[in-house]
Amino acid sequence: MTVRIGLIGAGGMGRAHVERIEKELAGGKVVAVADLNVEGAEAVAGPLGAKAYASGPELIADPDVDAVLIATFGKVHAPDVIAAVKAGKYVLCEKPLATTTEDCIAIMEAEAAAGKKLVTVGFMRRFDAGYQEMAALRQSGELGYATLVHCRHRNPSVPENYTTRNMIDDTAIHEIDICRYLLGEEIASVRIDVPRATSRRFEHLQDPLVLVAKTASGVLIDDEVNVNIQFGYSIECELVMEAGTIRLGDQEHTHVRDGHGDRNAVCRSHIDRFHAAFNAEVQQWIRAVERDEHTGSDAWDGYAATAVVDAALQSLDRGGQEVSVDLIERPALYER
Repeated sequence: MTVRIGLIGAGGMGRAHVERIEKELAGGKVVAVADLNVEGAEAVAGPLGAKAYASGPELIADPDVDAVLIATFGKVHAPDVIAAVKAGKYVLCEKPLATTTEDCIAIMEAEAAAGKKLVTVGFMRRFDAGYQEMAALRQSGELGYATLVHCRHRNPSVPENYTTRNMIDDTAIHEIDICRYLLGEEIASVRIDVPRATSRRFEHLQDPLVLVAKTASGVLIDDEVNVNIQFGYSIECELVMEAGTIRLGDQEHTHVRDGHGDRNAVCRSHIDRFHAAFNAEVQQWIRAVERDEHTGSDAWDGYAATAVVDAALQSLDRGGQEVSVDLIERPALYER
């Protein structure tokens, strides 16, 4: 079976997904592309022999589309996700699932009405081999339980339209989700600390920020978000356990030793660093759709991450005050 995929969003991330589905993965084919900029949709769809649509609902209604991949801006995700669920089609939605908890709850309600989980949220770090090894070692109990998590999310630079709030709802959301994944528990409270700002930023941007969170069991998480570090894209994570530490491996491509000393190549973007994880995520999703099964993170994971983001944004607005993360009772569909 070939899974016929409809792509909503013909921007950079959407095009990257087309590239991997058509050239690197098996079992899937992009048969339709939708974008509000219909010329953009046509530019992506044309070389594939795919249909082009001007809206998500048109694409979702196409009977030749088996499953939907959403790669648009987060604030417009919810209507298309809900429409796909109501149409009974599996969805892989790039993070965030939605930008409000209300929209996330509406998505979960749509799944409850459908009677099955259809939504996978694109938290690709869960498919990274390093993070998977960290989670497995933590779960083994060999080093006791976790007490602290140290995270670093560093970008070389960001565009001028990137905002301080994006440092939380677009960037730190990755650490929020991966810490939930690594620790197997919810985040209970969060605050935002504001250090001295770098001079290598746009004036409207407060950079860096530090997100500090506590889980339900008391594990303390600190996440440095530093998006104008200049040298490259660098992701770090360390679990501090009772009897040792577990650190995410370095991501150098090559290591050179010569008369100038030791040096290694550094990733330039998330596409570079997490290429294999993106491929594993989408490949697993395609195979799951073939079997009529859900895979990966679900709508509850998307909701929980958005709830933490909401609390962190409140803390930012309140000058760093610690804010509780209020979650609804987990619906039965998402019990594990």
